[in-house]
Amino acid sequence: MMGQLYAESLTQVLVIHLLRHYSTLTQTITSGNRSLTHIQVQQAIDYIHAHLNRDLSLAELASVVNISPTYFASLFKQAMGVSPHQYVIQQRVEQAKLMLSKTDLAIADIALQVGFSSQSHLTQQFKRITGMTPKQVR
Repeated sequence: MMGQLYAESLTQVLVIHLLRHYSTLTQTITSGNRSLTHIQVQQAIDYIHAHLNRDLSLAELASVVNISPTYFASLFKQAMGVSPHQYVIQQRVEQAKLMLSKTDLAIADIALQVGFSSQSHLTQQFKRITGMTPKQVR
């Protein structure tokens, strides 16, 4: 129900937690590139907006800027202040809000067009982010 990006994000968090707390390796991996460039951030954002209605994956988003999914998730959160999954949800809610005010489409149709799995999923996320239900906005 939450989508591939959500499942991959949870998997990444679990892997990082396990490695940080249970790994016996002490070698630190260093990299000269510790943040996404402005161009990389824009490429990822543009890709998200162009494919908002799809079930996006972390690997798919990372491939846009040619880095690993784990590294992408970390750098994206650093650059944007939210995880890729949360950013996608926020953008879907914003698109739904726009469609609610400018079209007469049914809320269920809007939910599917912006990439939510159902009207109830849209309503849950919409209320969490805006404090209102889609019906209240309309």
